[in-house]
Amino acid sequence: MTGSARRRTGDSRYGERVPLVAAAVCPHPPLLVPEVAGSAAPELDDLRAACDAAVRRLLAVGPDSVVLLGTGPVTGPIRTPATGSLQPWGVDLDVPLVPGQPDRGAVLPLSLTIGAWLLTRHETPPPASTVPTSTPPVGTPSTSATSNSAPTVGATPTSATSAGAPAITAVQVAADAGPAELAVLADEVAATGERVALLVLGDGSACRGVTSPGYDDPRALPYDQRVAAALADADLDVLLDLDPAVSAELKAAGRAPWQVLAGAARAAGGGWRGELLHHAAPYGVAYFVASWERV
Repeated sequence: MTGSARRRTGDSRYGERVPLVAAAVCPHPPLLVPEVAGSAAPELDDLRAACDAAVRRLLAVGPDSVVLLGTGPVTGPIRTPATGSLQPWGVDLDVPLVPGQPDRGAVLPLSLTIGAWLLTRHETPPPASTVPTSTPPVGTPSTSATSNSAPTVGATPTSATSAGAPAITAVQVAADAGPAELAVLADEVAATGERVALLVLGDGSACRGVTSPGYDDPRALPYDQRVAAALADADLDVLLDLDPAVSAELKAAGRAPWQVLAGAARAAGGGWRGELLHHAAPYGVAYFVASWERV
């Protein structure tokens, strides 16, 4: 299922500064990584190809910074260096946030691990320096993931631009984050003053059938159809109106990241065009891939 639309999202401030310029939405199942999927890898070839297409579009706009956004145990930026691991899924594979980083550093949650893995498929070169700025973090993340010197959302190493590559940063958002917490995070993304691109990681409902992780729930299909249409139309209102309680009951891991995306797009202003590149639920879990760009 695919689709695209152009939507006006607010008064344009694009002429005053260059804020959020593009976004890609991808799911984060470990099976997206062929080494994890093993012999079942071909079953997700279409999903993998759609994710690659979305990431290519994201990088093609020439952003100064790529911010990975996905669910995690707390809300706030993750200090670099940081590394994710696929060992819990049976594969001895580490995924660094930034290629060539000096050490493992902080731990990336699954969502951001898959996001970093998707970027490595496009040979995103590391910036010349990956030392973060000393701006205080957004929200109140735990010290295990960040520190008092953690970067603000989208913070750019000083030499990243001269290196000709976008800075890569990561932000996690708690699955149960409320509207106020999400709004603060969205404003931070939109107010960086850079050409920021968002790679948003999140799955839809996990209740599509009796063999799904959450068993069958008749609300799952209409919920996912609503999300799919909103991603295709860049419909910020629909995404912002997703009910946290219902989303949790349906085990929709993408609710909070999608709402940060919608809030950041609204804060940036201007018009947005969305295109849904993929929507399927092969294992009873809804997977969406979408691409958003400014118009």
